[in-house]
Amino acid sequence: MSTTAHLPTAPLRARAEIDLGALRANVRALRALAPGAALMAVVKSDAYGHGALPCARAAVEAGATWLGTATPEEALALRASGELPADVRIMCWLWTPQGPWREAIEAGLDVSVSGMWALREVAEAAREAGRPALIQLKADTGLGRNGCQPGEDWRELVARALEAETEGTVRVTGLWSHFACADEPGHPSIAHQLGLFREMVAYAEQAGLRPEVRHIANSPATLTLPEAHFDLVRTGIALYGVSPSPEIGTPADFGLRPVMTLSASLALVKQVPAGHGVSYGHSYTTPGRTTLGLVPLGYADGIPRHASGNGPVLIGGKWRTVAGRIAMDQFVVDLGGDEPGTGAEAVLFGPGDRGEPTAEDWAQAAGTIAYEIVTRIGTRVPRVYVNGEQDG
Repeated sequence: MSTTAHLPTAPLRARAEIDLGALRANVRALRALAPGAALMAVVKSDAYGHGALPCARAAVEAGATWLGTATPEEALALRASGELPADVRIMCWLWTPQGPWREAIEAGLDVSVSGMWALREVAEAAREAGRPALIQLKADTGLGRNGCQPGEDWRELVARALEAETEGTVRVTGLWSHFACADEPGHPSIAHQLGLFREMVAYAEQAGLRPEVRHIANSPATLTLPEAHFDLVRTGIALYGVSPSPEIGTPADFGLRPVMTLSASLALVKQVPAGHGVSYGHSYTTPGRTTLGLVPLGYADGIPRHASGNGPVLIGGKWRTVAGRIAMDQFVVDLGGDEPGTGAEAVLFGPGDRGEPTAEDWAQAAGTIAYEIVTRIGTRVPRVYVNGEQDG
């Protein structure tokens, strides 16, 4: 993939620069942390806002052998692109009744099954398609979202899945679950879920299932719980160089580098007197004569309104803070008398190499998590891909 083909031909109002070289390096770092397991690159929600297909290609180039999405539509779009190797496995897990089961089967996707309704629907679709469905049984080991409950529900699902395998309508390729608190080191639920997952896997295998992969490790478990790696690790936020939580460490602690840098060109710089109200509600008034800079990004672009008055921005080598409320399309910073000029770069977040804020800084300012900061950046912000060619 050519880097220059993805660079803008004219200045942009704003841009989210996506460093595919950093993403490939992150894949290699994560593989080194889980050397005995295959790696699934989770590219749901347009690769956490980074661009699903470019990121999927880069991850596969760096050694990911699985891709993961939430919805079947996301997975089908990846397969239909024709730009991924045919042997790359793609799994999707968020199904609702009457979903595109047959399309998924014909595309060779691995689909998650959490209960009897889904097993019935996927088996019927397999009969219509004339080929077995690749299914993975999900166990609810304590997260309380999707997944089959332990006990009688699990025993019934395993038994019916075995019958469907004998019939030739499904092939059970995996057994899996998901942690609730892996980003909180030492949380008692971690050991409980891990133990229950082992029990549920053992039951299924004793009953006769022979899965290719068993997996429970998300990004935080990949980084901190080697005993949870099993056959496959599912890396989402860590793939994009963002730590799952400050409590487990910074990206650099794990050899990871943030992939997205969000910046904009100042739309206006002007002098205003003391006592000048700024933005809706005048929650900020200038303490003295100063200069204001207008950043052409707002909550319609995914900039969290909750960060009004707190969001950090690097302009002219200095950290600035959002002055007043973040509006739909723009926000203001008090430049303190500096005059960087209209068109000057305002960096909202990036790796931090140039002293700029990070996505975690914005998460702290907005009272949320860094996952949300990168994922919510909207489609009005062009993604500009750099370092698209493989290293060497």
